[in-house]
Amino acid sequence: MSTKRTLAIAAVSLIVAAVASAAFAVTRSTQSALASAKQAIDPYTSVSNATAAGYAEFRDAKHVACIAQPGAGGMGIHYVNLALVKDPRIDPRRPEALVYWRSGKKLQLGAAEYIVFASAWKKTNPPQLFGRTFDYVPAGNRFGLPAFWSLHAWLWKVNPTGIVMAWNPRVTCR
Repeated sequence: MSTKRTLAIAAVSLIVAAVASAAFAVTRSTQSALASAKQAIDPYTSVSNATAAGYAEFRDAKHVACIAQPGAGGMGIHYVNLALVKDPRIDPRRPEALVYWRSGKKLQLGAAEYIVFASAWKKTNPPQLFGRTFDYVPAGNRFGLPAFWSLHAWLWKVNPTGIVMAWNPRVTCR
C-alpha cells in the first residue's frame, strides 16, 4: 500500500473517530443538569424512600420485573410513579421511573427514567433532555403500554455505551 493511501486512510479514520466522539460528548451545561438531577434523586437510592414517595415496582406484560435485552444489556427493575407518568411535563429532578439493579440481595439505584406518553406529547419535535432525544417505544411493546417516549440517565451505575442510553451492558437480570 502506498504511503499516500495509508495517510488518507489514517486521516479518514481520525475524522470518523472525532465525529463519533463529538456525538457522545457531554457539554458543561448537560453535566450541570445531570449533577442537579442526581442530587435531587439521591434520596431514592433507598427503595423504601422511593416507595414512600409514590414509586412502585412495575412489571412488563408477562409479569417480568427485571428488564434485559440479549446482546444489549439490561435496564433492571423499574419503580414507577404513576402520578408523574400521567403528567406530560419533563422535570429532570422528578423522573417518572427509577431503575434498580440487583447486587447480591440488595437493589441498587442505577438510573432515572423519564417517560412521556406519545399521545400526551403535543410538540412537533420529540422530547429531549440532557442533550439527547428520547427513544420512541411504539404501541405493542413488551410493557403492554401505549406508545411512549423514554430516556434513561445512568447517574449511579456506569454505562459504557453512554450515560443517557437505554441499555446498560453492565446490568444483568440473573
